[in-house]
Amino acid sequence: MAYLFDSPEDVYAMLAETGATSVEDLLAQIPASVRLDRPLNLPAGLCESDLQRHVAALAERNRPRDGADFVHGGVDRVCFLGGGVYDHFVPAAVDEIAGRGEFYTAYTPYQAEASQGSLQAFFEFQTLVCRLTGFTVANASLYEGGSAAAEAALLAIRETRREGRVVVLGSVHPEYRQTLNTLLENLPAEVVTVPCPDGVADVAAVEAALTDDTAALIVQHPNFFGNLEDAERLFVAAKAKGAVSVQVFDPVSLGLLKNPATLGADIAVGEGQSLGVPMQYGGPYLGLFACREEFLRKTPGRLIGRTEDADGRECYVLALQTREQHIRRGKATSNICSNQGLLALRATVHLALLGPQGLREVADLSTRKTHYLADRLCEVEGVSQAFAAPYLREVCLRVEGGAGRLLAAARAAGFDLGPALSRFPAGSFCDALKADELLLVAATERRTREEIDALVAALTREGNDSPLRRGEPLLAVA
Repeated sequence: MAYLFDSPEDVYAMLAETGATSVEDLLAQIPASVRLDRPLNLPAGLCESDLQRHVAALAERNRPRDGADFVHGGVDRVCFLGGGVYDHFVPAAVDEIAGRGEFYTAYTPYQAEASQGSLQAFFEFQTLVCRLTGFTVANASLYEGGSAAAEAALLAIRETRREGRVVVLGSVHPEYRQTLNTLLENLPAEVVTVPCPDGVADVAAVEAALTDDTAALIVQHPNFFGNLEDAERLFVAAKAKGAVSVQVFDPVSLGLLKNPATLGADIAVGEGQSLGVPMQYGGPYLGLFACREEFLRKTPGRLIGRTEDADGRECYVLALQTREQHIRRGKATSNICSNQGLLALRATVHLALLGPQGLREVADLSTRKTHYLADRLCEVEGVSQAFAAPYLREVCLRVEGGAGRLLAAARAAGFDLGPALSRFPAGSFCDALKADELLLVAATERRTREEIDALVAALTREGNDSPLRRGEPLLAVA
């Protein structure tokens, strides 16, 4: 519907119906301290042609993170960003299928029988997530990785009936821990963070943090720093205390690593951005959630099932819907109000196109290229690997004097690195880490040896010979 302002006659009629004499009467119940007492600070309106010109000028400020033309003097930038969002290749078929009107305009299928195509797509998504994680139950996605981790903690509290504490490693993504703290802030459960000054958890320290009233242990593997945790031992320690083991996983890493079920986790959660979803300004993304079958009825969100209709034809149903919009609020296990269906569809198409071998190749290429990137960057004076722990497809680097200078130098040369750990709120990491000196970098299957060499050349005295030809060197070579 087109939006039209209410005419004065419309306003008068509505006020008369409510018994109020003015709009001010309707707002009287709102405290003056929270009401805006001035006009909004908005610029003057524009005509359509001026508005198009203004929006086009704003769009010109964007710089794609493609990198395809960087050697040829194009405006594209080369992306080595990590921290949970990655520049993976997305096949054209993903956009083509997800952009079909049947999927693109579909929303939550409240009347499941009328949305067979959407339900089948979500069922296939659940099946693929189960195959990835090794579990037998997966839901039809959540908002993103952070809220999925927090939902896992709530499930663990419900399952164990323990409201004492949730133990989370300091190597779990700081934004996930923020989400967890926010969700549990007004609940009895205490969030206990185990510091990880060496980039991975000390198993003995984790064992000491686990108590008889611990509902869950949350481990990220590979962790936020890109390092590999001793997940199996950590989950054994959690089970010894009767706590639920939660693994935050990276779906691409499962092309090379053991899946969460094999490692002994009870619940697996993750961020699905690397499965066919562009970086797109930081979101929206989708959360992955899978678990053991005994948690089925406590799983948040909704689950799609396959059955037969009265005529024996295969069909799909909304088998479980644990949201307060569907059942009595006191019985609801999640207030998730959107199934992120379009993004789950993208992940489904992407995984189906990759297949097991393709996923393994993406994981292998990303790992090899990240290790080459780390080795080359450590040739730059003052740059070293922050931790001795083994890492997979992302690495944490330490820069003497602060990571900001390396980030600025790379940015000026057309390369995007990071994030710097200093960008996260104070207290996100233990003081021993010196977060202002640390940054993350990652190389996906899209990056080339030439791009990595050009980055290092631009940061050293070889900069004048760099294909980017950015002028004087910004840093010295070791």
